[in-house]
Amino acid sequence: MRPISEIKILVVDDYREMIAIIRRMLLQFGFSAIDDAADGPSALAKLRQGAYDLVISDMIMTPMDGLGLLREIRADAGLRALPLIMVTASPDERDILAAIEAGVTAYILKPFTAALLRQRIDAALSA
Repeated sequence: MRPISEIKILVVDDYREMIAIIRRMLLQFGFSAIDDAADGPSALAKLRQGAYDLVISDMIMTPMDGLGLLREIRADAGLRALPLIMVTASPDERDILAAIEAGVTAYILKPFTAALLRQRIDAALSA
């Protein structure tokens, strides 16, 4: 695996404060190539323009939710293998099952600890 500082991560959330929280955690872990997007369409545009190693996305967003973003990524031959960690406040099992069926790499319920996020990132990047 490349040095952690070279791993490029895209954080997608329509809530700026959550992006800031996740960014702080990522910086504490040693990641420094961190980009963000406020919604699914913006995230897709960035993903199609640059090479990312991991996406961390919120589930509930507009105009495209995290599940829609995941489906778009899995349908795109150039992005299909990109690991995506879904973060959400929804404990609804139907959402979790839909994300698993769509090919999510990992799923985290809010609120979450830095340790849990790090565990999911390590697993996603080593898969």
